[in-house]
Amino acid sequence: MTTTVSHLDDELNYVTAELEGEKNQFRAARLQKLKTLLEMGVTPFPSTFSRSHDIKVITDKYEYLKNDQSVEDEVMLAGRIRSYRNSGMFIDLHDISGKIQIFCHKNYSTEDVLAMAKQLDIGDHIGVRGYVRRTPRGEITINAQEITFLGKAFLPLPEKHHGLSDVETRYRQRYLDLIMSEESRDTLRKRSQITSAIRHYLIQDGFLEVETPMLHPIAGGALAKPFTTHHNALEMDLFLRIAPELYLKKLMVGGLSDKIFELNRCFRNEGVSTRHNPEFTQVELYQAYADYNDIMNITENMIATVAESVLGRTSVDFGEHTLEFKAPWRRRSMCGLIQDETDVDFNTISTAEEAIAAAKNLGVHVDKGTVWGKVVEAVFEEKVEQTLIQPTHVTELPLDISPLAKKHPEDSRLTERFETYVNTWEIANGFSELNDPIDQRKRFEAQVSDKEKGDDEAHAMDEDFITALEYGLPPTGGLGVGIDRLTMLLTASPSIRDVIAFPAMKPKMK
Repeated sequence: MTTTVSHLDDELNYVTAELEGEKNQFRAARLQKLKTLLEMGVTPFPSTFSRSHDIKVITDKYEYLKNDQSVEDEVMLAGRIRSYRNSGMFIDLHDISGKIQIFCHKNYSTEDVLAMAKQLDIGDHIGVRGYVRRTPRGEITINAQEITFLGKAFLPLPEKHHGLSDVETRYRQRYLDLIMSEESRDTLRKRSQITSAIRHYLIQDGFLEVETPMLHPIAGGALAKPFTTHHNALEMDLFLRIAPELYLKKLMVGGLSDKIFELNRCFRNEGVSTRHNPEFTQVELYQAYADYNDIMNITENMIATVAESVLGRTSVDFGEHTLEFKAPWRRRSMCGLIQDETDVDFNTISTAEEAIAAAKNLGVHVDKGTVWGKVVEAVFEEKVEQTLIQPTHVTELPLDISPLAKKHPEDSRLTERFETYVNTWEIANGFSELNDPIDQRKRFEAQVSDKEKGDDEAHAMDEDFITALEYGLPPTGGLGVGIDRLTMLLTASPSIRDVIAFPAMKPKMK
């Protein structure tokens, strides 16, 4: 559809009015160039442009050219201007695949092309039709026969040699960070590849991908504080899901498949840090007739395969450490790891009071009345977590902090549960799923009691889930893996904000 003259007139009038009140000299200079282009009859923001090649295809295809050699092959490229010299005679054009030099000269370009080139700025999008040559200095170049204006950048980009140095701006204006930083683009592209590789691995292994609700009438599936919202038509409060676990296990009860997984968002109303964001992505899976040992095997094999697929290797250099994801990974009980670091064996401590005293002797503060399992957890967090560099499955977690896991057959205070740590971070959580509805009700009742005592992360009673269990859940192993932290590890990113395109940020102070 051809743009009418009246539309260009309207655009011209708008730009003229903008210029009259513009106080930013850089924006004003660009608006003035846009005004000139409009006066030349150039459509400012066309809908499409037909490219014949990506830039990298061109640079690879014509790599054979010798210096000062050209070909008569016509190409059509498009991208963003990142460098601009000699009033537009030389332009560095970038697309997602690479960069190439555009040469605008009277020997090759029409007067209209040369006039348009003078009105371009760094950051503008253009299309180019021309012929390929290698300059006498050895650079693959397009001799421009035609330039199509595709979009004016009203604001200047940061100076390219210093990039976007302000960290806050990088996260708040991610689009600007991505324009300037190949590293940021590579990190987020790898994140996409990681999620794709996980999905491929699981589907190849016979898992069925499913979807479950994001809005829950009861916050459940994990011990965490939820976000609350309200549905007007139903006149009820709902919670953004903290985990899909209970819905996924209902699908297992229904026999949808022996293997299911979901890859989606979860939300937890907790603190923000370099490892925590209020919304995050995780993959959660369940397999019938499997226990936590089988799930540990899946965890390490899946992550090693993903690393090999995305990085071409199973090792990652992260700071001063080389992390090796090749299976098998170390497996050690939580109490065993505590004993390794402190010489205190909490398995031999039978009461909560004795456990609290032992923690105090180790310099770990826990409140009076804290149950045995939470004391063990507190000591582990303070004395052990920082030592877990290489991939480690921490097993046999206490029942007091594991309301959905099966009891350990050799010690009823423990469960058939594991958490996986790498680089001191927890990245995975799995267990033999509790499928006894009587035991599950008792666990929920204990959690409700904790909630009444002020624990806002305790699990609520979920009668429908217990009803589902009463119809029979087969022996099942389950797993959740945090995609954000896994991406941090595989891309050697120190902050979760580096691997989330738009992380949660406090409003900027004016």
